Amino acid sequence: MNIEPADLRLAKVLAALADPARLLAVRALAEQGESPCTGLQQAAGLDISRSTFSHHQRVLREAGVIRVRVDGSRRMLSLRRAELDSCFPGLLDSVLNTAPELLGAR
Repeated sequence: MNIEPADLRLAKVLAALADPARLLAVRALAEQGESPCTGLQQAAGLDISRSTFSHHQRVLREAGVIRVRVDGSRRMLSLRRAELDSCFPGLLDSVLNTAPELLGAR
C-alpha cells in the first residue's frame, strides 16, 4: 500500500532519509530508476541481512519515499520523486546532493 501525496509528512520523510542505509538505497534508486529489491540492495552497496533491508524498505515505503510494484514474483521499487518534489520542493535534491561523509553514509 502506497500513501497518498496529501498524506506525506515532512517529519516522517526526514526520519526515513536520516538513516545511512536508507539514504544509500534512495540514492541508488535516484540514479537507476525502478529496481527489483535484490538489485537495489546490491546497487546501494549495502552489506546487511535481507530482513534488515526489508525493514528499511518498509520505513521508506511507509514514509512515502518509495513505491513498491509487484511484477510476478518480484517487488519493484521506485522513488516517488514527483510526489516528494511537489510536496517538499528541493528537499530530495538537497538530501541526495549532501556529501555522504556528512551524513555518516560512507
